[in-house]
Amino acid sequence: MPTNTKMESCVASERGALVFWSPRAVQRRPNARVQIVDVFALQVATGYTRDPQGRLLIEAQPSVAAGRSWSLAKAAQLIRNDARPQRWVALHFDKHAWGLFWAGGGLQHCRDVLVAQAGAAEPGSALVPVTPEALLRLVLDLNTEPDVPVNQRPGVPAAPARDSTRNPWRLVAWTSLVWLSILGLTVTGFLLALERQDQKLELLLERTAPAAPAP
Repeated sequence: MPTNTKMESCVASERGALVFWSPRAVQRRPNARVQIVDVFALQVATGYTRDPQGRLLIEAQPSVAAGRSWSLAKAAQLIRNDARPQRWVALHFDKHAWGLFWAGGGLQHCRDVLVAQAGAAEPGSALVPVTPEALLRLVLDLNTEPDVPVNQRPGVPAAPARDSTRNPWRLVAWTSLVWLSILGLTVTGFLLALERQDQKLELLLERTAPAAPAP
């Protein structure tokens, strides 16, 4: 795959967690900002809690906008202590890292690395296919329903509704990222098909090449 070398240089194990760095990151600092991504369920961490046995559980939603950013040191601590550490990747909060991760095959590469590290164990929850539609829902938060006030007390004014249009540039930015992701997936598939055709052609030429004359 054309981007394998670049992706492999972006993936590293830091403080017990898998990290996907920007290809332009010169110094990989523990205070770098990252998001924690469940690469199997396509969700982004929003916080954490504990189960009845006291084990740490990272909470996540299928929304990039709802996800929190953390320092790498804190994110690695959460991933390392989570009950399902083999699901999570700390994604460098950087546009170059985002482009390569979401649109350049980095997400699938991280899936493969985590599966290999876990000994080909099955993911703990359903595996969400990496498709343009799935990325669209994740980035634009299409699964989120508007908030509806419940059990409003008499005489108490309702809270003002959230104005989804108060920042149109943010919507434009997310939409652009989605279409870039779709374009990246399409281009990646085309390059893979082209590379396979080149390999077949080379093999065919080797088989049909005339034998060298005997001395």
